[in-house]
Amino acid sequence: MHLLAAQALYAAQAKTATVPAAPAASAKVVAQPLTPWDWVIAGAVLVAGIVVGRFVRAVLSKAIRRGDSERGAAETIGRVAALLVTLAAFVYALVALGVRLGPFLGALGIGGVAIAFAAQAILANFLASIILQVRRPFRRGEQVTTNGLGGTVEEVNFRTVVLRTYDGERVYVPAAKVLNEPIVNHTRLGRRRTSLPIGLSYDTDLDAARRIVLDAVRDLPELFVDPAPDVQVESFGDSAVNAVVRFWHAPDIGSLWRARTAVAMAVKRAFDEAGIAIPFPQVVLHGLRERDSSLP
Repeated sequence: MHLLAAQALYAAQAKTATVPAAPAASAKVVAQPLTPWDWVIAGAVLVAGIVVGRFVRAVLSKAIRRGDSERGAAETIGRVAALLVTLAAFVYALVALGVRLGPFLGALGIGGVAIAFAAQAILANFLASIILQVRRPFRRGEQVTTNGLGGTVEEVNFRTVVLRTYDGERVYVPAAKVLNEPIVNHTRLGRRRTSLPIGLSYDTDLDAARRIVLDAVRDLPELFVDPAPDVQVESFGDSAVNAVVRFWHAPDIGSLWRARTAVAMAVKRAFDEAGIAIPFPQVVLHGLRERDSSLP
């Protein structure tokens, strides 16, 4: 009798016992059932975010571009601002739908980590392109050297810096590499100095040679008058006194080669007229001739 009563009591307690829910079941993404009105509000928030984002992009791009001939930086900043506004509207739309962001982000966590690793290089180049366009170490049309490449900047997009080399080839350099390497802007300051070495024989009057060189290059149209060209003695070589003529000219690569050619031709012509020879490398060997009874 007592055994039957105990079994009945145990069965009643088993029926009324509450089994704790699994953590995965309790972590629902949507807190409550959705109504058509919830979808209308979420859609309105998202559309409003897109419209506001486009408005912010237009206003911000126009404000940054005002008084600036380069449109790349303004367009990039405007797009990023519009993307942030749209993303914020998307988050508010999810809140309007009653979506719990914690479980939602947790569900996307594994996939998000995988995508982040896969898009690491793309993200690095994207951020580097934004920094380059904001800091502006160069502009479109300027001639630069970076990563061992020299050319004219044609474009800075979301991934690469596009250069047109001096040989007429187009090179796409990843923006992250450009940001992490030294950048030499040849045209930003509007002028550039070039040095051309000249060899003088040891019996040459250096003062006279210096005056001849300065007179030869002073009136060349390819050179700047201010700062004026100058000639300096650099070192004593094996076969010649090494001098250098330094001159300023327009910064582009075409002007550099025209200036170098004009200076070299003018100096050679002046030296020929003055009877000054430009020495070539020579090696003089000194030794003793061995005695040989077979030689006359």
